[in-house]
Amino acid sequence: MMRFSLLVMVVFILSCSGKKADKVYFNGNIWTGDVSNPVASVIAIKDGKIVYVGDDADAYSASEKIDLEGKLVVPGFTDNHTHFLSAGYGLSSVKLKDAMTKSAFIQRIADFCKSHPDSTWVMEGSWDHENWGGELPSKEWIDSVTGDHPLFISRYDGHMAFANSKAMALAGITAATPSPDGGVIGKNAKGEPTGIFKDAAMNLINQVIPAPTTQQLDEYFDAAAKHAVERGVTNTNDMNSYGGWADMETYRRAAGTDRMLLRMYSFVPLATWEKLDSFVQKNGRGDDILKWGGLKGYVDGSLGSTTAWFHQPYLDDPHSHGLNITDTNLLKKWVMGADKAGLHVAVHAIGDRANDFILGVYEAAAKTNGDRDRRFRVEHAQHVSQSAIDRFAQQQVIASMHPYHLVDDGIWAYKRLDTHRLKGTYAIKSMLDKNVMVSFGSDWPVAPIDPLFGIYAAVTRRTGDNKNPDGWYPKEKVTVEQALRAYTTGNAFGSFLDGKIGVLKEGYYADFAVLNEDIFKIAPENIKSVKVARTVMNGRDVFVAK
Repeated sequence: MMRFSLLVMVVFILSCSGKKADKVYFNGNIWTGDVSNPVASVIAIKDGKIVYVGDDADAYSASEKIDLEGKLVVPGFTDNHTHFLSAGYGLSSVKLKDAMTKSAFIQRIADFCKSHPDSTWVMEGSWDHENWGGELPSKEWIDSVTGDHPLFISRYDGHMAFANSKAMALAGITAATPSPDGGVIGKNAKGEPTGIFKDAAMNLINQVIPAPTTQQLDEYFDAAAKHAVERGVTNTNDMNSYGGWADMETYRRAAGTDRMLLRMYSFVPLATWEKLDSFVQKNGRGDDILKWGGLKGYVDGSLGSTTAWFHQPYLDDPHSHGLNITDTNLLKKWVMGADKAGLHVAVHAIGDRANDFILGVYEAAAKTNGDRDRRFRVEHAQHVSQSAIDRFAQQQVIASMHPYHLVDDGIWAYKRLDTHRLKGTYAIKSMLDKNVMVSFGSDWPVAPIDPLFGIYAAVTRRTGDNKNPDGWYPKEKVTVEQALRAYTTGNAFGSFLDGKIGVLKEGYYADFAVLNEDIFKIAPENIKSVKVARTVMNGRDVFVAK
């Protein structure tokens, strides 16, 4: 009897001393992002965090073991710049990005309006007039096919939109309506509005569009979250769609529920920095699933809408240097105040003059407000000079870049800019060579949220017209690993989540994506065809391909 008791005790002690996890994933090809342990085949998870990354499948026991079948595993992707809720709405709206002719553009709008026999607003769309040679649409194209719908659809860059006559009538837009500061109302030879509204002028229509209900916002979030995790995205920085505050409240409703499929960092408009300062003092900055404390501002518009702000005029519009869509004195005042309050500032800058301006503002804020870990960001950093790249490095400003834009812009950018300026377009490699912290994203719905599309674009720099098979300004191509780091560790830093996500390492959150092909081994041009087989966020399977 004593021998039996001793044997039971030994077995009990051994079983208690074994290391237990909630899940063990094995037989993987794991790219960890950790330079001290770059590859592994096993990852063990407990309480949402990684407890082991290595090659010993028996290091931890678990009731659930998942065979990765040799597939490539990478840290969960972060998208550094989305307009999450408008993208969620757009998933069910009219699709115009690949309407390649004027007639196709009109027909898709007609079909959509006919299939929705009501008087609701039609928005998003993501059209591109360059698809059919550059002619901007006019209200006469679509008034007869939109029925009772007021229509206000965005160009894919979000800096120009197109209205039908009903939308303009609701907003009281007439020939006498002047273009506001920082915006342009398109008018024909008779002085009549054509339906084109650029940047600040878009607010004239936006202000009469009914705000979405709480239920609608929740539906937009659910659709967007499902779409994102299916593409391996486990964290996103949201640059707001509905004024920022309604967006953040939507995420707060989802937080703590099963609907929260990914991490969110919610940015609100820079102009509201004092409100955010008060909110943070009262409510903190959230947690590692949902956080806030970031502010998004604008210097200029976009290249496609000829509203990006340049030192020299546009080739195809020699009377225009673009627009500074926010009063520069106000913008500087807001940045200085927000930075002094310890908030996180990110500002959109596309043109070379816009980038130079915001770097100057950031430099002044740092000198005035003193040293701290501020992590200033320039959103897009799209057209920069060599001297600006040096300033990014010297000032330690994050270049928050969106490589898939070059697939679209590279088709027609030569019409707007000379070769000298084009050499500084999406200068990703030059930034990395100067040790600038580069992070990647999509600007969804401007471009697809799929990070594999972004990696493809950064690695190949192929344009959508297939006229640059070796890359558009190929000296700026980067490696697959560099692109992956921009989507993982670069974004963790830009989200103030470094040391927590972006690397598959003991103590970090268990956020990762399993890919159906090895992007390190396949031809770079095939990366955009790779699919996500599984997405894990906080140790939870939030997507498994069927």
